[in-house]
Amino acid sequence: MNSSSDYRSHLHGWEELAEILETHRQRKEKIVTTNGVFDVLHIGHVRYLQQARSLGDLLVVGINTDACTRRLKGENRPFVPEAERAEMLLALQCVDYVTLFEEPTPERLLEALRPDIHTKGGDYDVEAMPETQIVRRYGGDVVILPFVEGHSTTSLAHRIASRMER
Repeated sequence: MNSSSDYRSHLHGWEELAEILETHRQRKEKIVTTNGVFDVLHIGHVRYLQQARSLGDLLVVGINTDACTRRLKGENRPFVPEAERAEMLLALQCVDYVTLFEEPTPERLLEALRPDIHTKGGDYDVEAMPETQIVRRYGGDVVILPFVEGHSTTSLAHRIASRMER
């Protein structure tokens, strides 16, 4: 398990992480990736990340930077800064590495990391995702994992807001 004091040793830039992953590949370890904002960590995230990790030997999570999150989700997001989001994810036993990315979708990240399996939640259509073609081009697979109904950051934010209004 990663401790919060050493989380930065598992937070890497793409080039460095690609080199680290090459070592894992040489050991015939199966690399799984996923990506997202992971703004407010909740049970849906945890269950999803555990499922993703169960598909391989290690899990790499790409998280959208703060600037990218604002472009995707609006000026009120993220609720939690990128360094804290990375640290929380790395505190989970199922997460091995975290990297940040600026783009709205992870195509460039996936081209650099070349995972065996890339996962997304059940609210995505595998054939409509731009990253699917990239992963399949080099022989990887894209797996859609079940969505944990009723557990999303958006629904949690709405519940908090409605309780604050009372």
